[in-house]
Amino acid sequence: MANFTYSSFFIHRKTAITMNVKIQTVHFDADEKLIEYVNKKIDKLNIFHERITKVDVFLKLDNVVHTIKDKIAEIRVHVPRHDFFVKASSKSFEESFDSAIDSMVNQMKRKKEKQAA
Repeated sequence: MANFTYSSFFIHRKTAITMNVKIQTVHFDADEKLIEYVNKKIDKLNIFHERITKVDVFLKLDNVVHTIKDKIAEIRVHVPRHDFFVKASSKSFEESFDSAIDSMVNQMKRKKEKQAA
């Protein structure tokens, strides 16, 4: 298992916010290109919620041999008083991660709309 951690620092409404991102790979070592891809997509989550404190990403190889969908992406986003979680699997990590990040964005939008109502 490999761990990659970084902090993203941004300014929102004149307040400095640090978002800690932790990427863990299970049963494989990720190349730099995949880690950069994940980081680039994660940074865009700030558009949908301004108070993200921590993001955990798990990229896993499923040990099930007879299925095509053997690459799993899990994302957990921590915001004050709430956590979001999504999981997706497909034949590539990029595809799994894209599906998971789309689901995460939908969850965050629904939560924001529910709070506004």
